[in-house]
Amino acid sequence: MNNNDYIIRPETEKDYREVENLAREAFWNLSKPGCDEHYFIHTLRSHKDFIPELDYVLELDGIIIASVMYSRSRLTDENGNEKNIVTMGPLCVLPGFQRKGYGKALLEHSFIKAAEIGYDTVINFGNPDNYVARGYKSCRRYNVCFEGDIFPAALLVKVLKSDALDGRKWFYHPSDADHPCEDTEALERFDALFPTKVKGWQPSQEEFYIHSHSVINRE
Repeated sequence: MNNNDYIIRPETEKDYREVENLAREAFWNLSKPGCDEHYFIHTLRSHKDFIPELDYVLELDGIIIASVMYSRSRLTDENGNEKNIVTMGPLCVLPGFQRKGYGKALLEHSFIKAAEIGYDTVINFGNPDNYVARGYKSCRRYNVCFEGDIFPAALLVKVLKSDALDGRKWFYHPSDADHPCEDTEALERFDALFPTKVKGWQPSQEEFYIHSHSVINRE
């Protein structure tokens, strides 16, 4: 991969369907039969927590091969103090262009932009194998958890400043931007607007299940 081969730019309205199809291709059958990431992207753009300033695509030879989006979220400590942060996702890279550095380039660009607009902490819920090389660490390392002191293995934290988190316990409160995906009928109607694809099982679905249902009980 050569830096001169691609451009990173903000997503525009004319890109919407291309990016949605990109997400569908990237995630189809990955974590479950079919996927809902393309519908999530479609609804996220109009959600109050969507951050347009962190909505980027990577274009290669006139084709969008990668996309990343962010939403607002927050942390609260045990005294009720709040900290505004961002949640990354989805990050989509077209099959055939994955593991070639394009996703890395897009992420690094978005981290710089997030820091420039005042954020110092990024959270992602995903497969650690895909993100630790980008500087994400276990939520346990930063004492970040869900309510009930739950430290999921898939809850990953990236700090954009070394002093972003001070070791106190933080509870993570994600946006509710993914709630529309719970409407399976709306999801199916939206998916019908795209070329037919066959839903099926593959091993990555069990891998995702293991990561997303595992917790870290101790240091």
